[in-house]
Amino acid sequence: MRHTTRSLALAALVLGALVVAPAATAQTPANQALADEAIRTATPAPESAALSYANRFVATLRATVLGRTPAQRASGAITVLDRLVDEVPWGRVGSSTVSEARVISIDGQPIFAILPQDIDPLAGETVDGVAAATVTRLQLAFDEAVELRNPSRLLRAGLLALLATVGLVLVLRMLGRLHRRTALWIPQGAERQLARLPGGEVIATGARAPVIVGRALTAATVLIGLILANAWLTFVLRRFPYTRPWGETMRGSILNAVLSFGRMAVDALPGLFLVLIIVLFTRVAGRIATLLFDAIEQGRVSLPGVYPETAQPTRRIVIALLWVFALVVSYGYLPGSQSEAFKGVSVFIGLMITLGSTGIMNQIMSGLTITYSRSLRLGDFVKVGDVEGTVVHLGSLATKIKTPRREEVTIPNAVVVSNSTTNYSRLADTEGVFVPTSITIGYDTPWRQVHALLLLAAERTAGVRRDPPPAVRQTALQDSYVEYTLLICLDQPHLRGPVLDALHANIQDAFNEFGVQITSPNYEADPTGPKVVPRTQWFAAPAVPPSREAASGITLQS
Repeated sequence: MRHTTRSLALAALVLGALVVAPAATAQTPANQALADEAIRTATPAPESAALSYANRFVATLRATVLGRTPAQRASGAITVLDRLVDEVPWGRVGSSTVSEARVISIDGQPIFAILPQDIDPLAGETVDGVAAATVTRLQLAFDEAVELRNPSRLLRAGLLALLATVGLVLVLRMLGRLHRRTALWIPQGAERQLARLPGGEVIATGARAPVIVGRALTAATVLIGLILANAWLTFVLRRFPYTRPWGETMRGSILNAVLSFGRMAVDALPGLFLVLIIVLFTRVAGRIATLLFDAIEQGRVSLPGVYPETAQPTRRIVIALLWVFALVVSYGYLPGSQSEAFKGVSVFIGLMITLGSTGIMNQIMSGLTITYSRSLRLGDFVKVGDVEGTVVHLGSLATKIKTPRREEVTIPNAVVVSNSTTNYSRLADTEGVFVPTSITIGYDTPWRQVHALLLLAAERTAGVRRDPPPAVRQTALQDSYVEYTLLICLDQPHLRGPVLDALHANIQDAFNEFGVQITSPNYEADPTGPKVVPRTQWFAAPAVPPSREAASGITLQS
């Protein structure tokens, strides 16, 4: 008779009646056959349904039974549970066996059934194991649903949550005050300790010790505040039945994350130790390279193919290669380097560098060409294309030139390489670099007088070198005038503009002083008489006749 009652109950559940068949119901073989037929004809549904109650997961239903989908079965079970929470709040969850199914009930009242089609064999599930776990989860959900309907327990939970919130606010305020106080004296104490060391003042100033210690203290304070806030949130969520699963999940996830991180850290220690050794060796090698190239730059050491002006760029290249080599060697020992995410990021970075490095590599290679051809040096006064000024920066990607008008012009290295570069400073200290300036004078002015006037103006100009001496060239004989070019060497090439300005002023003064016009005549018709210089005027002042030329020491040869 008991077996027949359970069969009828199962049949009622799977058919959707969701009520227990009364004891007076006829116990016929047809009812037992209906239960067996329901179990036999159950089929796996395309979509499973999760049965959750009071915000807790209870079971996963996967079978369609007598036309009822898993979602309909779960909805019916929730309806029965809502009724039983009010009727039997003290009820205990149990399970019973009916054929191959397990009926989950509360105080003998069936809720739903676990059929063989509801389990996942690939996950190692069995009907008995799933039923036992379902009983445990449903009992917890049922008790919390009863608690959710108890006002006194909810009031108590609310008071505890309020006390926890007030406590959190007070602790955070105390933490803030402590941070403000320690932020004043801890950085200052660290700075004082550094200052006591040999060279500590330089170390403290260069390393910005107070700022670093202050930021570390701020980071520690924020971390402590986040830990306290997480603990408060977990406590508050666990006070209320409906939010208790979230609090448990939060605490479990954080604990699992901490444990997982700890395991990963322990597993990564050997690799990190090897990486540390590689980094230390690379730092030592970089330090040795720095000392070597500093000595080459200062002229204390000579190395074939390395010049003082190329020592620092070569040092940067060598150190960069050392660190690239260290990265390649230590890559396999880095934590997570074998993960798919790490590999994907590495491939992405490599692809971005490949696609975006064409122009950059062009500039870098052009910078290397400038550096190792030694065409430019810092402080050189040069002309690159139409830009004239002093080189103030030689970078990997661009060269910066400061013009006499105090403009800083940035020229990409590829542009510098593709243009002709005139360096006015390279030979200024040895042979001297001639700076030209030109005027045009008519044929009726004695050329010897023009030469003498130009040389006189150069002699009166400050900043013009006497060795090699200035020289005058007749660079063109035009139709109506002669072009004279005065060549001078400067003591300081970067003062080229001011010196030429003074020279032009002295040229005008000298020509005016001796009554010579600086004109370039143009004719619309031939003159009536020949435009020639009489022999008596060939050595007009201040020109010197040949007999006095040697005594004066003036020469027009370069």
